[in-house]
Amino acid sequence: MKVLLRIALVLAVMFSMTHVEAAETLNGAGATFPYPVYSAWAFDYNKITGVQLNYQSIGSGGGVRQITERTVHFGASDDPLKPEQLQKDRLLQFPAVIGGVVPVANLDGINPGQLKLDSDTLCKIFLGEIKTWDAAAVQKLNPGLKLPQGEITVVYRSDGSGTTAIFTHYLAEACPDWKNKVGEGKAVKFPIGIGGKGNEGVANYVKRTRNAVGYVEFAYAKQNKLDYAQLKNKAGNFVEPGFASFEDAAETGDFDAKKDFHLWLTNAPGKGSWPIAGATFILLAKEKTDTNKNVVKFFDWAFKNGDNKAKELVYVPLPKSLKEKIKAYWKANGLQ
Repeated sequence: MKVLLRIALVLAVMFSMTHVEAAETLNGAGATFPYPVYSAWAFDYNKITGVQLNYQSIGSGGGVRQITERTVHFGASDDPLKPEQLQKDRLLQFPAVIGGVVPVANLDGINPGQLKLDSDTLCKIFLGEIKTWDAAAVQKLNPGLKLPQGEITVVYRSDGSGTTAIFTHYLAEACPDWKNKVGEGKAVKFPIGIGGKGNEGVANYVKRTRNAVGYVEFAYAKQNKLDYAQLKNKAGNFVEPGFASFEDAAETGDFDAKKDFHLWLTNAPGKGSWPIAGATFILLAKEKTDTNKNVVKFFDWAFKNGDNKAKELVYVPLPKSLKEKIKAYWKANGLQ
């Protein structure tokens, strides 16, 4: 009897240690778009709670795959999954933060924010129909700006990417030629150019290649001191990327918990809206209630304490009303 009791106690201690270890590390994977802000939140959360966040910045496609295969505690994607796909894969979804995808370039003599583009010129550049920066269509938008003559090198994402999903969703909405010839999604067949892995890879390629153009989440443009363009938005105004224009786009979004918050923020109608804005989303496996509660604790803490850090990195924190909707969604699914 004593032996059985000793075995039971050992097993109880082992179970307890496993449970504690699982609670101390949260494993997530996916979108590179929010990686800077998730890392900053994780650093502060660890100081307070001791919980570590192990987040693999592998692109939205990888994040969706890993949570679908149940190999991480949460996945992350900038490409919102439709309710029917979530139901099929038994997943939950909520937004975490909002940001902007920006065209970036490597242009001698041009400062960040000086170059102006509209959806038509951006579309033709990425289709390969505008081949040099001094083409008439680009010059027309930039009178007085001395643009280089060299051939444009297009850089795109080589991995399954939510940043690509947001960028191509914008182009497909604004440019019929792009919609008909290329389409939209996390991975599309770009007609021209070279591929870089992750936002980091695209930023590095553009930084090293004279006359190159690519697209990255704004934090990567700032961190790498890349030339970024102004864009003409749906209201007809040229706007610079930044907190104010991302926030303007975010304010137009009507996120609905009944649709698992599935929503695009591209081509927002506001006068000052950045046209390539988007939310990034967290994906949870429905049946993993215990680990989901730990993931939710982290994001609940971030929603309460992480807004200033998000703003420092030029992300837009979720509006209070949306955070309340998400908390109700968590409670409805037994996670709080």
